[in-house]
Amino acid sequence: MSQSTFSVGIVGGSGYSGGELVRLLLGHPQVRIAWVTSRGDKRLESVHRNLLGTGLAFVKEEDVAPCDVVFLCMPSRESMTRAGRYLAQGAKVIDLGSDFRLKDAGLFEQVYRAKHTDWDLVGEAPYGVTELHRSAIRGARLVANPGCFAYATILALAPLVSEKWIDLERIIVDGLSGTSGAGADPSVATHHSEIGHSTFPYNVVDHRHTYEMEQELSGVAGAGVRINFTPYYAPFARGILAGCHGFLTKPRARADVLALYREFYRDEYFVRVITIDKDPGAGWQYLPYPSVAAVAGSNFVQIGADVDERRGRVVVFAALDNLGKGAAGSAIQNMNCLLGLPEETGLAGVGLHP
Repeated sequence: MSQSTFSVGIVGGSGYSGGELVRLLLGHPQVRIAWVTSRGDKRLESVHRNLLGTGLAFVKEEDVAPCDVVFLCMPSRESMTRAGRYLAQGAKVIDLGSDFRLKDAGLFEQVYRAKHTDWDLVGEAPYGVTELHRSAIRGARLVANPGCFAYATILALAPLVSEKWIDLERIIVDGLSGTSGAGADPSVATHHSEIGHSTFPYNVVDHRHTYEMEQELSGVAGAGVRINFTPYYAPFARGILAGCHGFLTKPRARADVLALYREFYRDEYFVRVITIDKDPGAGWQYLPYPSVAAVAGSNFVQIGADVDERRGRVVVFAALDNLGKGAAGSAIQNMNCLLGLPEETGLAGVGLHP
C-alpha cells in the first residue's frame, strides 16, 4: 500500500455533506485537507460547530490551489460547470451532486429540466456504487456518487434482480429519510414543530432518485427494471431506511434469500447482512431487520430480509446513514478506490449505539 499523503479539496463545504466530508477526512491517515470553499461569509466553525479547533477555514473558490482529489458538493446543475476545470488541473474528481449520474441525455434533461453543459464527461464517470462498479472506478478520473435513497435501494435489490428471483416490472420501494436529507437550509417541512412528532410523504411521483435506481438495477439484471418509489421524511436527523417489496417468480424461503445475499456480498466490507433467526415465541419481530440508528455516523449498510410465503412477496430492508454511506462516506470509499488504497481506510468506525 502506498504511504503517500494526498491533498484534497472540497468545493461547497457549508452543507451537511461537506461538513461530514471534513469530519471523516480529518481522521483519514493518508489525506491532507488543502482547502474547503464556501460562497458565504460565515466562519467554518460557526456552520459546523463540531469542527471548532480544527484550524480549517472557508476560502473562496477562486483562491484555491491544485490538489490530488476534489470533492464537489454542489446543487444540481452546478457540478457540470466545475468538474472539467479540476480535471484539467490533474485532480481526480468525485461529484456528490447529481450531474453525472444519469447516462441518458434526454432523461437527464427531463428529470433536471436543464441541458447538460459538459455531456462528454458523463460517459467517463462510473456510477459510484463501489460494490457494483469497483473496476471502472479504479481507472476513472471522475466518479458520480449515488443519491442516498438510490444507494440503499440498489444494494437492497441487486441480488434479487441479478438472479431474476422477482418480477422486474413490479417492485415497490418505501424510503424513509432523516431530515438532514433536505439539506442545511431551513424549511417549513423540516422545522421541528412540523416533523418532530410526525412523518409525511413527499415527491411521491417521479422522485429523481427513481431513475438512478432503474438505471443501475437494469444494468445488474441485464433487463429493464421498474421501480415504484415513495419517499417519506421521518423525525430523526440521519439515516435512510429503504423497504423494498418484490414478488417472487417461484416459491422461496427466507433462508434461501439470506443465503443469496450472504453470497452476493461475501467480500464487501461495508455491507452487513443480518442473519438473526426469527424468534417463534416473540410477540413481535424486529431483530432480524436493520436499524437506522445502528449505522449512524458510519459507512456501513445493514440489510435484512423476510418472505411472505403465502403471498409470494419478499421484502428487503437496507439501512444506511444518508450523510455517511449515502454521501460523504461512500465518496471517501470511492476516493480510496481511485487512489489504490484499501477501501476501509479512514472509514472503519462502526455506527453509534445508542
